[in-house]
Amino acid sequence: MALIALEGIGKRYDLGEVAIDALRDVSLTIDEGEAVAIMGPSGSGKSTLLAILGCLDPPTIGSYRLGGDEVGKMSAAALAAIRCRRIGFVFQGFNLLPRLTAIENVELPLAYAGLPPRKRREKAAATLERLGLSERMNHLPNQLSGGQQQRVAIARSLVNDPDLILADEPTGALDTRTGNEILEVLEGINAGGTALVVVTHDVSVADRLRRRIALKDGRVGKDSDHPTAAEVIERRAKLALVEQ
Repeated sequence: MALIALEGIGKRYDLGEVAIDALRDVSLTIDEGEAVAIMGPSGSGKSTLLAILGCLDPPTIGSYRLGGDEVGKMSAAALAAIRCRRIGFVFQGFNLLPRLTAIENVELPLAYAGLPPRKRREKAAATLERLGLSERMNHLPNQLSGGQQQRVAIARSLVNDPDLILADEPTGALDTRTGNEILEVLEGINAGGTALVVVTHDVSVADRLRRRIALKDGRVGKDSDHPTAAEVIERRAKLALVEQ
């Protein structure tokens, strides 16, 4: 079933006498539980598309349905509720509040959702424990490594049990080993049924996801399913056995 359905989406920015079309006639669907990489050169429209998917910026033209609901007809309050309850965001720069501890950062979406203090503390703690941060709950962001900060950010994105995680270059600020660990966390979340959309410049990151959407000049240039890295390794191993 389609979680996301875009039809004829366009986004135009008017900069005085100059108009820039960041997206042009984008139509696509993303099913529940899918794992999708969005790729393309700088200026191709990746960030604009992610902002529209996250209900952060409305399209200039076209239709966006999330779970069958037309986003363009929603009030500001309804959009805020969707961002809080149905969509989780993960950013390259972590975007943690520096004066709040790890658990306080994770509690924020629960507070916005109106959960009582005791229940949100319990749920935030359980989510951090799930991500291996049970001993870091009361640490401030500057007391955590980059990988730990990104895990806190992922916990914050997960704590309201969203249908969709949107990740913007989630490994861009991390070394290779730590980046792989974060990707494994995201893959585990997706395996549990949460849809995952990752914007990335890194082909090795895109190769770990089932589907790749390539943008060029604001349009979908290529949209294809492909085997994951694990499937490629398994296929090569089977071929090697046959050759023996």
